[in-house]
Parts: sequence; structure tokens; C-alpha cells
Amino acid sequence: MAIYLNIILFILLLSGLIYLQLHFKNWSLSRKVFIALILGLAFGIILQLIYHNVNTTIIHQSVEWFNIIGNGYVKLLQMVVMPLIFVSILSAVAKLHNASSLGKISCSVISLLLFTTFISAIVAILVSYLFNLSADGLALGSLEQTRAIKLQDIKNNSLDSLNIPNMILAFLPSNPFQDLAGLRSTSIMGVVIFSVFLGIAALKLINDNPENGNTLLSGINLIQQWIMKLVRIIIQLTPFGIFALMTKMAATSDAKSIISLGIFIIASYTAIAIMFIIHGFLIALFGESFFGYFKKIIPIMSFAFTSRSSAASIPLNIQTQEKRFGVSKSIASFAASFGATIGQNGCAGIYPAMLAMMIAPTVDIELNLSFMIMLVLVVTISSIGVAGVGGGATYAALIVLPMMGLPIELVALLISIEPIIDMGRTALNVSGSMTAGIITSHLLNQIDKNQIEVN
Repeated sequence: MAIYLNIILFILLLSGLIYLQLHFKNWSLSRKVFIALILGLAFGIILQLIYHNVNTTIIHQSVEWFNIIGNGYVKLLQMVVMPLIFVSILSAVAKLHNASSLGKISCSVISLLLFTTFISAIVAILVSYLFNLSADGLALGSLEQTRAIKLQDIKNNSLDSLNIPNMILAFLPSNPFQDLAGLRSTSIMGVVIFSVFLGIAALKLINDNPENGNTLLSGINLIQQWIMKLVRIIIQLTPFGIFALMTKMAATSDAKSIISLGIFIIASYTAIAIMFIIHGFLIALFGESFFGYFKKIIPIMSFAFTSRSSAASIPLNIQTQEKRFGVSKSIASFAASFGATIGQNGCAGIYPAMLAMMIAPTVDIELNLSFMIMLVLVVTISSIGVAGVGGGATYAALIVLPMMGLPIELVALLISIEPIIDMGRTALNVSGSMTAGIITSHLLNQIDKNQIEVN
């Protein structure tokens, strides 16, 4: 009976959001998303308070129904990720008129992603010192021990062969249809590379046969407009998806796990907050508003936080850069795509660096300047290869820790609080990719304020 009551209340609250969507069309998406976020958080906390000490099964069974909206929205966004990347980058390259522009965009975006990851590793080291983080006294339970064995197997079977040449080869698509279907951990990069080559071929055709080339370009433009209409339809569903995802997050959080490793969580979010501020300052150096940046990214940050998926955030990422900051379509597409796989500030920057700082003293490694310099360099370089193995922060840690001569057991210990930290890390990853896109657009003088939507 309680489950049905929860579902009815969920539907009523959802109906209220639908009413807002239909009758307050002049409201910005940011405002609607913020209302949905607060509503979902409040509803989830109420469910947690009522049922956590009575019958947690009720919460989980209720969430299974809520997931129809929350996970359904995530799946719809995932549905358009590959088509959007493909057509956006194909169109962007085909319109460049010369390959040198492509090189400038790629180099600038990737350099900025690696630079911010470099900074995030330094921030993680400083925060680790500030909170005096240490792995001393932390014991593995049965669940964590099982996880540790699995992680060791993954390291032995998958990661030992991952040198830089293999990482680069993992990006290259041998079957573009396989990558369009998302069947590889590096599928996004595979689609990007395939789209770039197809775009260059289109440029060649335009130069060699202008009539056929222009016909092809018109077809690409038509397909792009079609896909963007689809993306817009799905993005309008964002408040409903955020409401369901936030309800699930608040209702199912494990309070005991959070408290038991609370200092690490606080330290992690302190580092994440510092990096957000750094992103804001970097963007402000190029004429954007510091506070305006955070106001404009509320919808996509809310989705990235609750969905924990940088890849699924790509459609919102591209639209936010274009419609809120005036970034050109080509740069926005490259930054969002590269940022989902390379130089992730949260997952590949802060997390492995912080773990290394915690573990090193327990195995009698001195935290001297040379260790920290090496750690920052290893974290920055390995952030390129995280996409080569898939799995986000866990795999980043599995690459960095052995390279620094450190054991991997702590990665398994943190399994209980991983979802809590991962939400903030994902939001930071997306902010990092947007920062790279916005700054690149300013550097290359490709900001178009006329395309910014004021709402």
C-alpha cells in the first residue's frame, strides 16, 4: 500500500512540473530545472526519513517506478549522443574550408583539458594536506575485499598492457558502425575521428567538384537541423528527468556509509568546489561573467550531478555552450566530445591524486616535492588514457596508483561512498569541457553573441 501511495505522490508532483512547463513557457529552463531539483530533493528526503528505519524495501521498490522517468530520460539523452556527435562534427569540419582550423580547434581544446586536469591534480594535493587525509586505520570489509580481488584481476588482465601507443590505437575506429552503436569503451573518440575524416573528405569533394560538394553540404545541414530538433525535444524533458533522478538520489543515500568516510567526502567536494571556482576565474579572464557562468550552467550541472554520466551530458553540453555563451557549433562539439573522454578534471584529476596522497604514507613513501611533481605529471598524462579502458574514476585510479608504486586496495574500500563523490566529479568533468570550449572560442575569435538565447 505504501508503495502505491509513493507512486501517486510522485505522479502528482510530476503533474505539477508538467503544469509549469505548459503554463509558464516564458520561464527559463534553468528556473524550471532548479524547481525540479528542489522538489525532488525534498520528496526524496521525506521518503528517506519515513521509511529508512522502517522498511528500506519500500524505498527501493518505489524508486524502481521512479526510474521510468529518471533512467528513461538518461536513456533518451544517450540515444542522441552518437548521432549528435557524428553530425555536429561532420558539419563543423565540412564548413571549415581548410584543415588548419581543425588543427587549431583540436589542439586548443585538448591542451586546455589537460591544463585544467594538471591544475586539478595540484588542488587535490593541497586539499589532501589541508585535511590531513590518510588511509591509516581503514579496514576492508567482506564486500570491499571481494571488490579488491576483482580490481586486481582487472589490473592484471587489462591495464598492464596499456602503454601510450596502445591507448592511441584504442581511439582509432576499425568499424565505425560498431562505434556508432557505442560497443567500445572508446566509441565516442572513434565516432569523433570517423566524423573528422568524413568531414575532410567532404572538403575535398567541395574543392574538386563544387556542384556535388554543395549538394552534399546541403544534405549535411538538413540532417543536422533534423537531429537538433530531436535534441531540443528531449532537452525540454530535463526538469522531469532531474526531479526523478534527484528523488532517487536523496531517497537511497546510505547515511552510515557517508558518515563513516565523511572526511574524505568533504575533502573531495572541497577540491571539486575549488576547481569550479578556478573554471569560473579562467572564463572571466576572457570577458565572461564569473557569476553569470554558474547561473547559465545550472541545468547541465544538475543533470551531470544526478546522472553521473559525462557522455549522456554531451547534448546539453553542446547546447549550453552555443545558446548560453555563443560558442561556435564546431568548437562546442569538439569540446563536449573530447571532454567526455580526455582530461576529466574530477574523475581523472582530483580522485586518483587524492587517493595517491592518502596511500603513499602507509607504504613508507615520503610526500616530498619530487613525489608530488611526479604525481601531477602521471595524473595529467594518464588522463588521456582513461577513455582507453572505460570505467571513469576507478580505472583512472587503477592506472595512476600502480604507476606511482602504490597498492590499489583503497579503491575497493571507497565503493560504499563512490556514488556520492561521483556526482560531483561528473559535474566537474562537464564544467571542464565547457571551460575548454568557451576559452577556445574566445582564443580563435569564434564567439557569436547573436546566437545566445536570453531567457
